[in-house]
Amino acid sequence: MKKKQTQASPELREDLVSGDWILIAPGRSNRPDQFVVKEERKIAPIDTCPFEDPQASGNAPALIRIPADTGKDWEIQLIPNKYPAVSVDGKLTDGHHGPYPVRSGVGYHDVLITRDHFKNFAEISPEKAFLVFKTFQERYREVAKDKRIAYISIFHNWGPKAGASLFHPHYQIISIPVIPPDVGHSLEGSTRYLKKNKRCVHCDIIGFEIAEKKRIIFENKEAVVFTPFVSREPFEFRVFPKKHMPFFEDTPEKELRLIVQALHKSINLFEKRFKNTDYNFFIHTAPTRDKKKYGHYHWHIEIQPKISIPAGFELGTGIEITVVDPNEAAAFIRGNKK
Repeated sequence: MKKKQTQASPELREDLVSGDWILIAPGRSNRPDQFVVKEERKIAPIDTCPFEDPQASGNAPALIRIPADTGKDWEIQLIPNKYPAVSVDGKLTDGHHGPYPVRSGVGYHDVLITRDHFKNFAEISPEKAFLVFKTFQERYREVAKDKRIAYISIFHNWGPKAGASLFHPHYQIISIPVIPPDVGHSLEGSTRYLKKNKRCVHCDIIGFEIAEKKRIIFENKEAVVFTPFVSREPFEFRVFPKKHMPFFEDTPEKELRLIVQALHKSINLFEKRFKNTDYNFFIHTAPTRDKKKYGHYHWHIEIQPKISIPAGFELGTGIEITVVDPNEAAAFIRGNKK
């Protein structure tokens, strides 16, 4: 007689950085493969794609253009967003509207486009993936010279559920004159941990994950990828440089290449298991101003699959419910379990 499989007990876990509580409740789901999307991804036709020839579609000339190996075409273009969320023109001004503080929405909104209409980040070569991040760095350093800018957000939306309005693979860089709330909370939390423990919170998390080995998805000499012990979403994972590095833009080429390799490899593993699942990835790095204040921070990349939908409890309390144990999530992504 087979023994009845028992579900792990629910457990509240506190995030070391934010201080937020997360409820890990694996008993609310059956098996990890129940989250695999069965429908095929809809591929937009190439002949109507505005990113096949960005300038012919009314976009501005490329700010950065990397030619293809043949020299007759391009491999990567970074262009100003045709419909920017912020304005590059104008002074940085502060004021009030009644009791509300307001600040002028100055900044930069750029789009990075890769050439192949049908190949997303997982499907381009490792070398091209590295070139994407080198282009991110180049643009970051240029925009950071603007004294109006406080933070530069780099992110990728893959699929309509992740906010991508176009199928053609592309990435965005939005530079703004404020530090975003989520980044601010991360900076404050890492500062508190440093004052209390005299160590980087992310370095301690990395050390713990490498020692336990249960949630590791991929690891090389310079980077490690894991599902966090305190995961906010099912199957979320993060890529960390092993060395303590506060600033993405200052990461040396040797280290960056292997960090991108880790991201590329882990997204490949994820897509083998979740072929048609939408996701976002984004870079968390220290702000562009007052860099001496943020030497304690540790930049990293977060990958958030669009699997669960926050409901009343999450929205009403701020406590996320994660229905897949992070250990099981890592094993499933690695391909160890069905």
